[in-house]
Amino acid sequence: MENTAEAYHLIIDQCKALFSKKMHDYGCAWRILRLPSLTDQIFIKAQRIRGLQTNKEHRIDEGQVPEFMGIINYCVMALIQIEKGIADQPDLDAASAVALYQKQVDITFQLMQDKNHDYGEAWREMRVSSLTDLILQKLLRVKQIEDNQGKTLVSEGIAANYQDMINYAVFALIHLNTENSK
Repeated sequence: MENTAEAYHLIIDQCKALFSKKMHDYGCAWRILRLPSLTDQIFIKAQRIRGLQTNKEHRIDEGQVPEFMGIINYCVMALIQIEKGIADQPDLDAASAVALYQKQVDITFQLMQDKNHDYGEAWREMRVSSLTDLILQKLLRVKQIEDNQGKTLVSEGIAANYQDMINYAVFALIHLNTENSK
């Protein structure tokens, strides 16, 4: 059985490298995005993945992998926004943004380790399509929490949902990498 921690870090390293390259190209223009805007970007990516999984015809020659990577990176951006607040103008250099990225993925990795221990790596028996559906469900939950101005009565908050989406997307990418290596 593949080592989950090792596979997780490989996926995150690829996502962080893409994030870093985009920081070079665009700077941190994303810092002006409010959480609902980031949620909508993640929703677009998740809907596209679901379309790729259900439609026979694909008109754009990009598969699920870049979309799952986008979900991870947008979720990390959202977690940074929660921590730092929304900026009126780009306010981070690349090194600071990457350090904040790493901080958020470290926290999210620990959450994955804790849940993985308790759930016995149940995700390994799940289909990629089920992980996609769980991401979409989390997005709908986040949208509802956003509509409630962030207030919940008994549920975990927005940050926990973004963290779960990161972990589901990593699991999906591990599955896809395993399928592609067969």
